Amino acid sequence: MTRSRALPELSSDELRRYGRHLVLPDVGVEGQRRLKGGRVLLVGAGGLGSPVALYLAAAGVGTLGLIDFDVVDISNLQRQVVHGTSDVGRSKLDSARDRIHDVNPHVVVDTYQMRLTSANALDILADYDVIVDGTDNFATRYLVNDACVLLGRPNVYGSIFRFEGQASVFATDAGPCYRCLYPEPPPPGLVPSCAEGGVLGVLPGIVGTIQATEALKLLLGIGEPLVGRLLLIDALSARFRTVGLAKDPACPACGTREIRELIDYDEFCGTAATGAPAAGSLEMTPSELADRLARGDELDVIDVREPHEWEIARIPGARLIPLGALPNAMSSLDPRREIVLHCHHGIRSARGAELLRSAGFTRVWNLAGGIERWSDEVDASVPRY
Repeated sequence: MTRSRALPELSSDELRRYGRHLVLPDVGVEGQRRLKGGRVLLVGAGGLGSPVALYLAAAGVGTLGLIDFDVVDISNLQRQVVHGTSDVGRSKLDSARDRIHDVNPHVVVDTYQMRLTSANALDILADYDVIVDGTDNFATRYLVNDACVLLGRPNVYGSIFRFEGQASVFATDAGPCYRCLYPEPPPPGLVPSCAEGGVLGVLPGIVGTIQATEALKLLLGIGEPLVGRLLLIDALSARFRTVGLAKDPACPACGTREIRELIDYDEFCGTAATGAPAAGSLEMTPSELADRLARGDELDVIDVREPHEWEIARIPGARLIPLGALPNAMSSLDPRREIVLHCHHGIRSARGAELLRSAGFTRVWNLAGGIERWSDEVDASVPRY
């Protein structure tokens, strides 16, 4: 899979380091030289990117590219194992680069401290042999897919949610692309993010290790990659199953080739890559809510999270009505009073606010940033999770 480059030689230290690879008939010295000459880009240095980066570095992939724009938060450490407690507050790229070099100082790490966009994706991805998609939002997922199709680069896909994961290899000559599986993104807000829905901490380790395995197979040209197959993982039942995928002749990316340039994917997916509420929703900031509550304004603060989240943290004076129960609870709300809905980050409550407005409630606000932002800006004693 390494593209027409002279294979680098292995040093004596590398020969010893990779000894368990060298005795594998399907790898050997030539295969290890292929890995050393390989270039893999990881889109995201989070839950999926962590195990991919560590295992590709340990395996001796010569150049790893990392693109991310975030900093390490303590809530990341439950699953993003490339980072440590001492890295909280640091750039994820700096943290990951240092850890990778500790695992294997022979690996070159290219870092891109930026958001991947339609303006820069083709230039960045073109320098790599294999792209590993470790993203957590639809806008970037479609962007990576379309860029891989246009450039002819394999897209090693993975996704995680709660206790379930998926993995596949898209955008090869012989197989389908991500759009063949999901031609259009789901409606905004229908699929919660991991921050909203949660994820079992070991799940990205399982899926990310599979992605790393697929990347190594592609670089080495061995085995049977997950091309034309979608691996489904259910961690709760310990079941793995594979579903066949066919290339869609009508796919605008890899079929008809109608897509010849990258588009504004935030607009295509109907939401910003961060999962922010739709534009136009009426929002109140936590500081504004705190000021109004302190003045004694008549406000009904409704928490639309789930009961187990309510047990973790709550805003004083709020009333719990989970989003799924909101339609049946409307009769208990006074449409003459101002209503402020909140959730964890403001996504579910934005949907709840739209639901109330569609039912005739006219004085409805969504708390911007949810209880997370309330903890950050108003009351640090409210636990963050």
